[in-house]
Amino acid sequence: MPGLGVGTGHSQTRVEVPTGRVQGALTPPPNFVSPRYLAKLSSVGSISEEETCEKLKGLIQRQVQMCKRNWEVMDSVRRGAQLAIEECQYQFRNRRWNCSTLDSLPVFGKVVTQGTREAAFVYAISSAGVAFAVTRACSSGELEKCGCDRTVHGVSPQGFQWSGCSDNIAYGVAFSQSFVDVRERSKGASSSRALMNLHNNEAGRKAILTHMRVECKCHGVSGSCEVKTCWRAVPPFRQVGHALKEKFDGATEVEPRRVGSSRALVPRNAQFKPHTDEDLVYLEPSPDFCEQDMRSGVLGTRGRTCNKTSKAIDGCELLCCGRGFHTAQVELAERCSCKFHWCCFVKCRQCQRLVELHTCR
Repeated sequence: MPGLGVGTGHSQTRVEVPTGRVQGALTPPPNFVSPRYLAKLSSVGSISEEETCEKLKGLIQRQVQMCKRNWEVMDSVRRGAQLAIEECQYQFRNRRWNCSTLDSLPVFGKVVTQGTREAAFVYAISSAGVAFAVTRACSSGELEKCGCDRTVHGVSPQGFQWSGCSDNIAYGVAFSQSFVDVRERSKGASSSRALMNLHNNEAGRKAILTHMRVECKCHGVSGSCEVKTCWRAVPPFRQVGHALKEKFDGATEVEPRRVGSSRALVPRNAQFKPHTDEDLVYLEPSPDFCEQDMRSGVLGTRGRTCNKTSKAIDGCELLCCGRGFHTAQVELAERCSCKFHWCCFVKCRQCQRLVELHTCR
């Protein structure tokens, strides 16, 4: 029976914290569209726009055509893809599957090519990332094809004046639908996996739409709020990530079924209530992600840092899959005794601190 690392098997040596590339590094992978190839758009060199679009690995022909027609938007698409990867890795940093990227395989491994709930999250966050980045680019004046949302004007029922530059979420969502969803529609949107991907793409965009914020500015003498002007703004992307992570935890397992003349996804368990447009859905159960399987892009949890005192999934018992864990004394260097000096800098001392580090066997 494997131990949980209590007592025997511990090393109590002082070690330095290692540096360099780690599991789950934030370097965008080389092939990422819909969602596996989007980050390829970051490889823009000195070649012409047309040659660049043609050379982007993984784009289908209709996406290449959109790339050529919307070249100025492609940098926003790239930023949205990078944002999605970083947010995925943040949200799953304490899970067995931590959204790690592998240069040798499609991003996140085969878990995304299967109809798992992890794939559902990746598609949703990727679609949301593109919509978010394009919307922000519109409002900041980076794109000639769009600007602020001028349909938001007049006086609100609450009595404030709509003004300022409202985020053009309608354009961002429409572009994400056109560019990201076309890959699934070209394969025939009646296939089970296409239906799943399209649903989760839309759920990602809904996560932005349902969390749109109203931001205001007061005007008046000496800072009074005699007049208040407000505008609509997209939420922080971290909030979108949190919302989709909650949807991931409550995702619905579905199966295709004929409904009238078309196919639709319905809950596999008839006792579950139907999912909404904002929920994530998946077709296949996930692996346990405990052991390394490089062919599938599963890195396993050996060597991962765990929380000895936690009973949740980040705890050593669950994260290490019952294999136990190693404990080491690690010396951390950190800033301390910081003082502000006039004018104008902060001076700190470098302090060493010993901490216990627990890593999965």
